[in-house]
Amino acid sequence: MMVLRKSLLATSILVATLGLTACGGSSSGDNNTNNGDNGSTTPTNSVPTAITLTSEAAIHENVAGQVIGTLAATDADSGETFTFATTDERFEIDATSLKLKSSAVLDFETESQVSVDVTVTDSANNTFSQAVTFNVTDAQDYDFRNAQSGDSSVSYSGQIARHVLIKELYNYIGSDLATDAQTMTADLLLAKLMQYYKIADADYEVIAGNMSVTFTGNSKQTTLADISGSHKDLSGKIAGNDATGQHKDWNDGTSFEGWAGLATNTPEGLMNALFAQLVERVQQTTVSTPNGKEIETHYVTADGVDLKQLTQKFLYGAVAFSQGTDDYLDNATAGKGLLTSNVLGEKAYSDLEHQWDEGFGYFGAARNYASYSDEEVAGKGGREDWQGQNDYNADGKIDLNAEYNFGNSTNAAKRDLGSNGVTDYSKEAFDAFFAGRKLISDKAGTELTADQLTELKGYAVAATAAWEKSISATVVHYINDSIADLEEMKAGTYDADKFVTLAKHWSEMKGFALNLQFNPESPFNSEANAGKFAQMHTLIGNKPVVGAEADMTAYIAQLKQARDILQQVYSFDSEVVANW
Repeated sequence: MMVLRKSLLATSILVATLGLTACGGSSSGDNNTNNGDNGSTTPTNSVPTAITLTSEAAIHENVAGQVIGTLAATDADSGETFTFATTDERFEIDATSLKLKSSAVLDFETESQVSVDVTVTDSANNTFSQAVTFNVTDAQDYDFRNAQSGDSSVSYSGQIARHVLIKELYNYIGSDLATDAQTMTADLLLAKLMQYYKIADADYEVIAGNMSVTFTGNSKQTTLADISGSHKDLSGKIAGNDATGQHKDWNDGTSFEGWAGLATNTPEGLMNALFAQLVERVQQTTVSTPNGKEIETHYVTADGVDLKQLTQKFLYGAVAFSQGTDDYLDNATAGKGLLTSNVLGEKAYSDLEHQWDEGFGYFGAARNYASYSDEEVAGKGGREDWQGQNDYNADGKIDLNAEYNFGNSTNAAKRDLGSNGVTDYSKEAFDAFFAGRKLISDKAGTELTADQLTELKGYAVAATAAWEKSISATVVHYINDSIADLEEMKAGTYDADKFVTLAKHWSEMKGFALNLQFNPESPFNSEANAGKFAQMHTLIGNKPVVGAEADMTAYIAQLKQARDILQQVYSFDSEVVANW
């Protein structure tokens, strides 16, 4: 399991001590003088003759405030003391320690070797100046540039806009929906929900301009319009509505599986049903648990469904995972995904570079994802300024297009943490995304050969396999949580808070489990596993079973069967499954 950093690119490493000559240096100070009375020589202080830097083992790009190394001076005088200074505004010197300021970062792509002018002053105010040089280690960041212009060739703001819509919908359901229900009709409430899901092109400018980013402070982009000025919504990209190239017709009424009894059996049909339930639930004055306790959480139903969690987790799959795996990282349709052109036009990136970026964008990882620990991605420990987000360009703002971890990228890290070092889905996914993008970038301007396309498809499959395993492992995690809740509740003495906790765990489990059907490369699609996806959802059902103890015990057994299916389909380690 990754503890501090994931793998870095093999790059030039600085020699432990840079013994630099005084060539090009400058000095000031007195020479020895003669006492005119008796010809004796008065001792004088010698001028320093060299400055050396003992560097850290690796000096990384995109890390503000890091220590570069320790300075020392060469001087003929014994027991001399020195003061070091630099006029380079990127750096500061604390005693003998050369450090990068907290407001500055290094960029390997523009400056792989850095020279810093340093002046040393001795105790007699003699000075000597010299440039010390160190090499920068290239981090494995998702940062690629156009070879001709030097501009970034990475672009996926549309995917970030949809991540933001999912998060802001989640926040609205959790807070202002209940307030609005006090004054709005059912139709107005539904229209408000739709502002986060289905936006008419003519309304986008106003809605996006007024939709504030609320889920994180100090973001560079403060509204949806700041992220994407062109029309973006969730409905247009949900499985079935952007149908070209998808491996199933999700709107045919039979292909979508996992939720029994839908009036319209499609992914959008489920979204419409969830919105209808939200509007109905939030307008109810009193809702009780099966044992008669009042439920105060306005998005939890009497059946034990957390509509906020279920909505968010389903959209992670029906939009982000579906689009990423079936549109942008697939090679089934000419002119889409991996079968687009790598010839450059007027933009800094080719169509193929952009398609791959869009797949990466839906995974949700920050561009310096490999520099996070799993604890940091999950927001559960590590460096204070790396808790799910990091201002790696040190501009004082969090750029949502580059510096924030969204969606399933966080689930991958959480499951790696829970596996006690057995899994590393976060590294596997990012490494594959990086390797594929590097292959495309290295060949930008020319079409890939057949062998290169085969190699690229291999990276795509590796990325989506790790991505899907992070989702399926998360289903296992919430099955375990739900079983623990049900075991505690089955005697019937639970309170409303415990019921709400079960609803949360069950709804996350169900939402994530629905998403495993959207990847064309899913192991559920193999002949050996035919029918097992539907079987798993029959066992899970549309709601948790809360009632008689015997019924709850039987339902616990069903959840264990569903967990067994996941363990078999994904070849999970049994001990890891038990502990997730």
